[in-house]
Amino acid sequence: MRVGDRDVARIGLGTNRLTPTPQNVELIRSAVAAGVQMIDTAHLYTGGKSEETIGEALAGKSDGVIVATKGGFGGAGRGRPDVLRAEIEQSLRSLRVDAIELYYLHRVDPETPIEASLSTIDEYRQRGAIRHIGISEVTVEDIERARSVVPITAVQNHYNIEERKYEDVVDYCTQEGIVFVPFFPLRADGGRVVKDIARAHGATPRQVLLAWLLARSPVMLPIPGTLSLEHLKENMGALELELTKAEVAALS
Repeated sequence: MRVGDRDVARIGLGTNRLTPTPQNVELIRSAVAAGVQMIDTAHLYTGGKSEETIGEALAGKSDGVIVATKGGFGGAGRGRPDVLRAEIEQSLRSLRVDAIELYYLHRVDPETPIEASLSTIDEYRQRGAIRHIGISEVTVEDIERARSVVPITAVQNHYNIEERKYEDVVDYCTQEGIVFVPFFPLRADGGRVVKDIARAHGATPRQVLLAWLLARSPVMLPIPGTLSLEHLKENMGALELELTKAEVAALS
């Protein structure tokens, strides 16, 4: 699928528990070797250590891989221009890059208009230090306000087979060609039907949960988090799992 001006595999890697151990540095390198082309992090993940670990693993050489990060999380005041500028500058240093491929406003600040927050991020886009902009945990109204200020490449919301409150956002993104990145895509069980379908395909329940997301919309790009190369490869295997229309309907 297309993210900005790049074609990427439709399953990425979430890194909200990543810390700078030799094993985790190698995990990031192995993930890229296994075909992961979207790595998702944030300024706040593990106190900034997630970004630092990715920066060390890729050493600023992330050709073919989009490293997406986020800033502006934590409640009132965190979307102010001065806060965002400081977090963007830190992320650039931690990731060891001159330009961040995809930068999200992590949350809409209740005290700062979304237009002001995104205009600050856009300053970096216009100077080439950020290439594409996204927003997270937003409504359709938020997206439309955002798009009046900057081009929005991606939306990242909590969504999975059991958490469905953003159905209208998924539909909007599908209609508008905006990448929808569901976080916590595997924080669900799905019940017996998931297990039955997995058994029928010789797959795992995790793979069925991801395959359902991929079938839900062509703009869907899940980012399951893991610190295990085995689980990462299992997740990537969902790209080969094609559910029937009847199975998708049963899961939905």
